[in-house]
Amino acid sequence: MRSAAVCQMLGAFALRNRVLLLQTRRGVPLDVSLGAVPFEERSIERASDWKVGRGTSLRTCSAEDLIVHKAFAARPQDWLDIEGVLVRQGELLNRRLILRELRPLLELKEDESILPRLRKMWKRRQS
Repeated sequence: MRSAAVCQMLGAFALRNRVLLLQTRRGVPLDVSLGAVPFEERSIERASDWKVGRGTSLRTCSAEDLIVHKAFAARPQDWLDIEGVLVRQGELLNRRLILRELRPLLELKEDESILPRLRKMWKRRQS
């Protein structure tokens, strides 16, 4: 059981960063995004249930929205995660949707390196 001080600290982190950090019983980390922008609202609308056990499901974002979230964050692990989604989903991905959602976010972030990197990953997967 967590102490009240730890819970309060995690709550403050969640509000400040719009991310709730959780962990499954088996120790798998889960980051739950607390929506704050229109893209996140649309991402929630497109989400679907994923069965994690008997009688238990978890609402998860689409593969396209996961790529947008990960590309926007652009941490080293995020790029590895994107590569995994590209391998698993391949041609099933709606690239137009990804670009339509990602472009405005990147304009806010003012980072011109993300889109070319993503396109390069797509091109590698097509070869």
